[in-house]
Amino acid sequence: MKTYVQQIMLGTVTGSPAKAAETLKQIRTAGYDGVELNRFMIHPSSMMVRMMTRAAGMPTGNGGKLDWHALLKKSGLEVASLHTDLGSLEREPEAVIGEAESFGTDTVVITGMYRFDYGNESAVQELACRLNRAGEKLKGAGISLLYHNHNVELLQVRPGVRAYEILIGETDEAAVNFEFDSYWFTDGGADAKAWMKRLGSRMKLWHINDRGSRQSGPAMTPILAADSMELGTGNMDLDGLWEIAAENGVEKVVLESHKNWIDKDPVKSMRLSAKWLKEKA
Repeated sequence: MKTYVQQIMLGTVTGSPAKAAETLKQIRTAGYDGVELNRFMIHPSSMMVRMMTRAAGMPTGNGGKLDWHALLKKSGLEVASLHTDLGSLEREPEAVIGEAESFGTDTVVITGMYRFDYGNESAVQELACRLNRAGEKLKGAGISLLYHNHNVELLQVRPGVRAYEILIGETDEAAVNFEFDSYWFTDGGADAKAWMKRLGSRMKLWHINDRGSRQSGPAMTPILAADSMELGTGNMDLDGLWEIAAENGVEKVVLESHKNWIDKDPVKSMRLSAKWLKEKA
């Protein structure tokens, strides 16, 4: 599998052309094939978006002011896919298609829905319909549409039926497939390996991360706080997950973590995870 770094990891280390160029160089040197871009990070974003992402532990930084085409061309890194939101895709499909093509990728990923009730079955069914329509439009331009999960898709829409099952069952495989994030489903208490097996060949990209503790927890208790970890340092069965991803035919794996980096350094974190990936890829 080829390996990539999600741009959300890079918000704090791509604030200027020089910093961004150095960070991309470090990614290439560590052995990654490329990056996965977010549209809201390659264009100037509003103060509200920056505040929301920072509050969620995902600072976007000032990279939206940079020339990412020039930076990536100079770095020699590939673009795995382009993340966007469904509303933007529905409003301006030609712009999204053109931007994906300009970065040399044939894959667009929906990153999930804000202010959306994943416990409402009719709402999730309508989401599946919207994804189908968007996917058909992209398909006509030779672009594939994937849906990226978090943990909210594990909500039950009715006893025994989860939102993610609706999205799998009611989307058309010819128009919509999936970028599976095993960390978020593990974080939500689900069996990530079982869900990966269920997706099968519809799992086109894999977001990888590890989960564990840095030996610190709430004051006055012995309980450890769990969070993202560098690959191979947590307690997820990454070897087992990798085996299933390979069986599913996944060709690209994307490293993504938002915080809790070793020494609070996303570049150092990315380099440490690269050591585990080199043994597998």
